[in-house]
Amino acid sequence: MKSAAFGIVIIVTLAIFSAPGIVHSQPSPQSLPVAGYEAARDLSGAHELPDPNMDYKVVFSVGQDSKNPAEVHPMLPTIALYVNTLAKYGVPASHRHIVVMFHQRSADFDIIMSNDAYKVRYEGKDNPNVALIHALKQAGVDFRLCGQGLIGRKIDAKDVNPDIQIDLWAMTTMVNLQMKGYARVG
Repeated sequence: MKSAAFGIVIIVTLAIFSAPGIVHSQPSPQSLPVAGYEAARDLSGAHELPDPNMDYKVVFSVGQDSKNPAEVHPMLPTIALYVNTLAKYGVPASHRHIVVMFHQRSADFDIIMSNDAYKVRYEGKDNPNVALIHALKQAGVDFRLCGQGLIGRKIDAKDVNPDIQIDLWAMTTMVNLQMKGYARVG
């Protein structure tokens, strides 16, 4: 009798956790590399998934404007989602080589500024991007900005967010990274 009851408990447990819509061992957003951001949701039957054995070399080109400069630039949460998805599927940090390149083309290029410099330029308003840029940097994402854009926008290098590296020119960085095998997104 006890073994029959135990068998029923096992069957019911397996049925519950095999039911559609039940998420299996999903890491919480806080246990992912970029805390507070989700990973892509599981999709039953999806064919192409992140491969833990692949070395991901990706450069995100951020040159478009955000719809609301008072909010976090929309590309940054997308990058957090991507980093967290790679981690969720077992891609180790050593296989995640993610670079974000900021361009002068963007009207909201000022998101590269430190919070203090941003506040001076925008009458005491905080730079809404600083916290997420820092969280992504802590998760291993490399941030770069176009030095020519800095000159063109008359931003002093001392006013740049310390989490962002200044490169000579976005064109040079993008070409160099692509020649090193980075895939360009954006």
